[in-house]
Amino acid sequence: MPVRYLLDTNTASYVLRGNRPHVREHLLSRAMEEVGISVVTEAELRFGVARIPSRGRLAVAVEEFLLRVEIVPWDSEAAKTYAQLRADLESRGEPMGNLDMMIAAQALSSRAVLVTSDRVFRRVKGIQLEDWSRPS
Repeated sequence: MPVRYLLDTNTASYVLRGNRPHVREHLLSRAMEEVGISVVTEAELRFGVARIPSRGRLAVAVEEFLLRVEIVPWDSEAAKTYAQLRADLESRGEPMGNLDMMIAAQALSSRAVLVTSDRVFRRVKGIQLEDWSRPS
């Protein structure tokens, strides 16, 4: 079953920290086969662990999370979508961070709903967004 919901890095962090109960409620109401993260988000989570000297508990939490969630690989379709998205945003004078653009492009190319509370993704035309950090 393809991933239907792609969690951005902030949402994945909310899951790991457990500080946003609505995120947990939404996550528990979905089949885990429908929920994934971009390999870009995996890289950001691993970076978060690497930069903390006493990372024991966090490292374990991240590894356990990564074992349970589908990690969507970056592919040629995502790269094509990224190129078009970046050109569009730059032509409109609405730049966006490259990692966020990569995650957005991956959501677009895979037709997944991007789960995020980050308003920057609203700049992306045609993207489906859900914010699980708020009550539904």
